Amino acid sequence: MRRIRIAIAAPLVLGSLVLAGCSSWGGQNDNTTMDQLRKDEYKFGSLLGTDGGLNLFGGNKRKGAADAGDPNGLGVNSYLWRASLDTLSFLPIASADPFGGVILTDWYTPPDAPNERFKVNLYILDRQLRADGVRVSVFKQARAGSDWRDTAVSQETAGQLEDAILTRARQLRVAQQAAK
Repeated sequence: MRRIRIAIAAPLVLGSLVLAGCSSWGGQNDNTTMDQLRKDEYKFGSLLGTDGGLNLFGGNKRKGAADAGDPNGLGVNSYLWRASLDTLSFLPIASADPFGGVILTDWYTPPDAPNERFKVNLYILDRQLRADGVRVSVFKQARAGSDWRDTAVSQETAGQLEDAILTRARQLRVAQQAAK
């Protein structure tokens, strides 16, 4: 019988303590504390950005991609993006993120070298058309029996791909400016 009383009394006591603690929160006599709490709450900003909201249906308050010189709304430079897709068009694309500027290819085996395969990871690093705005990583594997083994790739290969992308991006830019 005594255990039943304790089992009933304990939650009641705990609940009344919690209720008593909440009753003084934000009372009329404590406006300075509430004002200070509100200031502290907004001092650190928002998880969803400086505008404090999540906009799902357009009308973005922030400076958008169109204001940054990209009328297509991409998160990266549109010339670099299109040039990258053009240059890597012979490779199977595994993933392409135009807002993050990442293109990942799947393994590609050239017809003239069936015992080798290549893979490319491409990152567009800037919203401007700059020489250091694109970074390419090339991976190569060679067949050893029934297994594929990683093989070294010269730095020139990645550099040549970057140069080809930059050249194509300049061509696209010149063509678009000539059309205006």
